[in-house]
Amino acid sequence: MIALLIGAGLALLLALVGTPLFIRLLVRKSYGQFIRDDGPTSHHTKRGTPTMGGTVVVGAVLLSYGLTHLIMWLMNPRSAGPSASALLLLFLMVGMGLVGFLDDFIKISRQRSLGLNAKAKLILQAAVGIIFAVMALYFPDPDGLTPASTKISLVRDIPWLDLAFGGTVLGAILFVLWSNLIVTAATNGVNLTDGLDGLAAGAAVMVFGAYTLMGIWQSNQACGSPRQAGSGCYSVRDPLDLALLAAIMSAALVGFLWWNTSPAKIFMGDTGSLAIGGAIAGFAILSRTELLLAFIGGLFVLITLSVIIQVGYFKVTKGKRFFKMAPLQHHFELKGWAEVTVVVRFWILAGLFVAAGLGIFYAEWVVLL
Repeated sequence: MIALLIGAGLALLLALVGTPLFIRLLVRKSYGQFIRDDGPTSHHTKRGTPTMGGTVVVGAVLLSYGLTHLIMWLMNPRSAGPSASALLLLFLMVGMGLVGFLDDFIKISRQRSLGLNAKAKLILQAAVGIIFAVMALYFPDPDGLTPASTKISLVRDIPWLDLAFGGTVLGAILFVLWSNLIVTAATNGVNLTDGLDGLAAGAAVMVFGAYTLMGIWQSNQACGSPRQAGSGCYSVRDPLDLALLAAIMSAALVGFLWWNTSPAKIFMGDTGSLAIGGAIAGFAILSRTELLLAFIGGLFVLITLSVIIQVGYFKVTKGKRFFKMAPLQHHFELKGWAEVTVVVRFWILAGLFVAAGLGIFYAEWVVLL
């Protein structure tokens, strides 16, 4: 628990101090956001606001995680170092963040609202996702637990939903496809949500907070733990280190949100949204709570569904729109809601979804108890 407090404190401080310094750098270089012409007209005033703020979040997370383990080692040389699960999650987060950074840089350097084309973006995301998925099936701990499993999970692995039913190689291939589906859905969900000041960052704070609590609980109720109560134990590799990383992610985003809240001094850009989405997907896969992500990240799911509905309805009706504009947050803006009102109400929705996910997580344990 000391490590969680140290890590979260460092991340909060680094993001709070680092963000305004990064803003000054971006302003000097004239790296500002370009606003899409088909968006709400009220957003045109945001043109030129510094972007790529996700760089600060990613940097704060990496520094805080490394410094926390260094401090814990100095306090106790026998303390466990960085875990395979956390390093894999950091790889996924940084990899997706680099794809987003490239996308943002192209927008800025070419002075347009579109960066990487869809094909290039998909290929780069798939490459990062495939490497993550393959490596997640290796690195067993002394108990034989690997960071990820070929079994599909809800609150824990579901034995009869094993993707390896047809053999090891087939199972690995199916897992890579399943893992990439989760990563793609999460990254695009956060990316679509990142349309209003502070909306995506605030929602992600709650999601990472949930993974912090679940990681601590999984560690306390790990199979073979002296604190285990009943038969509902968890077979998760490195749950406490994942909880540490989730706490760091949440705190870094709180620090960034100080500057990102309306009126935003900086946007996270695709650098931040893709990195956050990758991290959320990584937590779902490595904590063995893949299907539960639909509840914990319910706001991202809802906003993604609004885009799917809008596109589908437009095609079926040959030009009619179901919403005034998609993603969903812009629909309510066009209905006359103030931006801050939309953000706060959507934060409330995000909190309710997170609470529902945590409720399902705990209720399952109580049933097995």
